Amino acid sequence: MSERDKAIEDNIGLVHTCARRFHGKGIEYDDLFQAGCMGLVKAVDGFDPERGFCFSTYAVPLIIGEMRRLFRDGGSVRVSRSIRELSLKAARAREELTAILNREPTVGEIAGKLERSVEDVSQALGATLPTLSLTREGEDDGEQIDLPAEPIEERITDRLALQQVLAELEGRDRALIVLRYIRSQTQQKTAEQLGMTQVQVSRRERAILSQMRRKLTG
Repeated sequence: MSERDKAIEDNIGLVHTCARRFHGKGIEYDDLFQAGCMGLVKAVDGFDPERGFCFSTYAVPLIIGEMRRLFRDGGSVRVSRSIRELSLKAARAREELTAILNREPTVGEIAGKLERSVEDVSQALGATLPTLSLTREGEDDGEQIDLPAEPIEERITDRLALQQVLAELEGRDRALIVLRYIRSQTQQKTAEQLGMTQVQVSRRERAILSQMRRKLTG
């Protein structure tokens, strides 16, 4: 497996975590997952560790951005014939591996069986069903049981996206937000530390929050 494919497989959980944020808001989970995979691939290809960010901090905004694009484009993902055909093969391979391994196979294992890249298999599986199942078979009656999403994952996703937006602010603007919302300083105390008036802090704070809100909500 190439380093690129391994990076995609190792971070596929980020796609699921982000997709759960938008699930139930009008777009099928499968479409969200497929779009998120596209964002993950872009993140793997564009990530530069020398910039000082950890990969997840860089990747989450790109993954979320691709999912938000669905809402702007009407919620549809175009699936080519080759992807549909591969999705059928991947689904069969998934079932076979589950029976052999007695557990849910990873994307890399499915890709290895099909001799295809993790990227191709991720997109193919995402076109029809969640790749890493959010459900499991009940031991007693065979019923499908939903696995609960841990709230901490959503908090982590939100924090990663917020960190990215904060990092893009100008130095003084970032310091203002840190003082006000991380260190819980009053506007007057913040003004004193930044050499501004309380009125200037109030006006600038509203402008920064509006700018951040646009970036976070699309």
